[in-house]
Order: sequence, then structure tokens, then C-alpha cells
Amino acid sequence: GNSLMQDHKQIRKYLSIAKGQLDGIIKMIDEDRYCIDISDQLMATRALLKKTNNLIIKNHIDNCVKDAIKHGNDDKLDEVIKVLEKQI
Repeated sequence: GNSLMQDHKQIRKYLSIAKGQLDGIIKMIDEDRYCIDISDQLMATRALLKKTNNLIIKNHIDNCVKDAIKHGNDDKLDEVIKVLEKQI
């Protein structure tokens, strides 16, 4: 299948945390907090989003890509490689 259901809860959890972090960062900016502290929070949020994206890509590989390769379709593999290259 094409489902994210097995990791759906974890993905939602990560995104909710990231959303809270972004709200906190906006508040820090409004309060004119120290730039390095803001940067640290941004980097933590970025790392969490990367972790979330990796989980989504892993899910895609476990589902769509494996199915596609079984049926002789390499396009999905190329698609995943392009996504991973963007992350580097």
C-alpha cells in the first residue's frame, strides 16, 4: 500500500513538537532574545523536521518503492534518490 499509517502517530507527534518550537521561536524574536539562542532553537526544529522527513521517506521506500521495484518500475527509486540528494 501507499499508507503512512504505521508511523502516522510518530509523524504527527514530531510535527506537533516542531510547531510548538516554531511558536516558541516567534515568541523569542518578539521578545528580542539573544540571536544564538534563537539560532539554537531553529537548528533543533530543523533537525526534528529532517527526522520527520526521513521517517516519511523510509515509509515510502517500505511501501511504494518496494512495490514498484517488484513490478519492474525503477522510477520510484530515482524519485527517492532525488529527495535524498536535496537533504544533503
